[in-house]
This record gives sequence, structure tokens and C-alpha cells, in this order.
Amino acid sequence: MQANRGRDTGPEMAVRSILHRWGLRYRVNLPLPIDRRRRADVVFSRVGLYVFVDGCFWHGCPQHFVMPKTRTAFWREKVEGNRARDRDTDERLRNAGLTPLRIWEHADPETAALLIVDTYSRLLEGRLRLAL
Repeated sequence: MQANRGRDTGPEMAVRSILHRWGLRYRVNLPLPIDRRRRADVVFSRVGLYVFVDGCFWHGCPQHFVMPKTRTAFWREKVEGNRARDRDTDERLRNAGLTPLRIWEHADPETAALLIVDTYSRLLEGRLRLAL
């Protein structure tokens, strides 16, 4: 378990690299304002966008998650707990007027980056309209 990275995973780095290449600047591994013990992978604080790159195993991807054959009850509880915490985090961010965005680690990095840029642009446009 020590080899499992909590941050700077391959999929996360691939998406961040594309975003940086496209000229976007962001914060990394930032504690959430709703709970300082929880962290977002990529944060655009200017528009309140919190991006999470979720691992297929740890977050129970419907396409790729395979329940381990040993200690099944432990892993079921662990993954379900992670999913419940993800839902709680998303709900609490939305209630605070912020935007959570979840991306699976298996997603194509360029497609994921386009989704992030699209969401960021829409949020920025909304903020600009409010300022006028």
C-alpha cells in the first residue's frame, strides 16, 4: 500500500501537463474549504472549480473495478466508504457555491483536459457577467 501515491499520479500529471501547456494555471493538492482534511487534485480557485482525478480501484469505477478475491468484506466497505465520501464532498462543495468535477483515471487526458477547460470557461464567463 505504501507504493500507492496520494498525489501526482500518472493520470493526474498527464492532465495537469496538458492544462499547463494550454496556458492554464492552477493549484495542486489543495485542502478543501469545506473540510481541510480532504484535498482536490487540481483547483482553479478564481472560479471555484475543484477537480478530482479518481482512481478506478479506490473509487469503484463501474467499468474497471474488480472486487479482490481476498478480504472481500474489507475492500467492499473501503471502496463504498470512498464513494460515500466523494458524494458528500461534491454535495458540500455545491452547497458552498463551488463546482466539483470528477474525472476517472482511465479517461483520455486530452478529453479530460477539454472538459476541465470547458467547465472553467463557463464558470469564468458567469463570473464576468456578474461583474458587469
